[in-house]
Order: sequence, then C-alpha cells, then structure tokens
Amino acid sequence: MNASLDDLFAALSDPTRRAILARLREGEASAGTLAAPFALTQPAVSRHLATLRRAGLVTERRAGTRRIFRLAPHRLAEIDAWLDDFRMAMEANYARLDALLATPPERTGNDEP
Repeated sequence: MNASLDDLFAALSDPTRRAILARLREGEASAGTLAAPFALTQPAVSRHLATLRRAGLVTERRAGTRRIFRLAPHRLAEIDAWLDDFRMAMEANYARLDALLATPPERTGNDEP
C-alpha cells in the first residue's frame, strides 16, 4: 500500500474523524459546527480536521474569521479504486470455487455407491 493510502486509512481509523466526514456529507460546515456534537476541546477537533485535511479528505476555505470545511470526493474515489481491486480478485476466486463445486468428483473403482 502506498503512503497516500496509508494516510487515508489512518485518517479514517478514528471514529471522531469518521463522524466529522459523515456530517460533511450533508454539506460544508464551519469548524465550530463540526465540533458541537463532540465532548472535545476546540483544539482537539482542530487537530482532527487538520488530519483529515492532510489526508486530502476535506478542503478548507476561509469565510471571514470562520474556517469552512467540505468533503474532497476525489480522495474517496482512490479508496474505491483500491477496494475494487479486492472485489475483482474475490469475484475471480469465487468463480473458480463455483466452477470447482459444479464439477462432479471423479469416481474410482474403490468408491462405494
């Protein structure tokens, strides 16, 4: 796995960061709005947002003194592409297993009916 994917999965490994991303599915939000449902300090939430930003999962813009965050879908597409490789490999494995199970076993003269 390359470093870029390592950063993505490391960022996604934390439940608070996943909850922040889930909230951003609804649309962009300020750092304060994102921090509201958590029993965390503002600096702790800011560190979570910085991790998500470094991983490329969110983007940030300034609106006066507020920081506004939104999802960065291109990074999620990278995860989908990585997972697609596994899906294709598993489908090929299952197809081989299905073919094997569909083939009747060869009988030898020692087999009982």
